[in-house]
Formats: sequence, C-alpha cells, structure tokens
Amino acid sequence: MKIEPLGARVLISDIPDENKTAGGIIIPDTARDRPMQGIVQAVGPGDEQTSMTVNIGDRVMFGKMAGVEAKIEGRVFRLMKLTEIMCRVIQD
Repeated sequence: MKIEPLGARVLISDIPDENKTAGGIIIPDTARDRPMQGIVQAVGPGDEQTSMTVNIGDRVMFGKMAGVEAKIEGRVFRLMKLTEIMCRVIQD
C-alpha cells in the first residue's frame, strides 16, 4: 500500500525509545514518554502558502502531542502538519 499525504502534511514513523535506563532499569510501556523524533516516510505536495521543507528519510523532531496516530498494515505512524515539525536532526 502506498500512502500519500494531502496538502502540507507528513507521514512519520517513530524512532523507538530505549526500554532500559543507563542503570539497567526496565521501563514499562505505560511509563514511557511518547517519542519526539521520527523518520519521514511520505510527504504531501504542500499548498499555496507552504512549500515542503522536509524529504523522505529525514530525521525530525516534534512535540509530544503532535500529529495523529495512524495504524497502517500493522505499523503505527504519525500524520502531522508540516508546521508541527520543529526541526530536522542532522547527524555528522
């Protein structure tokens, strides 16, 4: 299945959190924060006011409550507006 967001929207897959602390304590799913980073999987065409500034494969940061969760073929994604993305993460 191919997903193509409409307008200035982006489909993002979460980057999984570590389930252990540095000291080795296991954190249950219910106690973990929502991920705040993800990988862009699909990008909409933009609209009259917004040109798209992220590309497929970019690692991005967003707020904890950003976007809407969508389950597609058993995987969980976030669909959010471009304006909900705070920055791209560029690794050296």
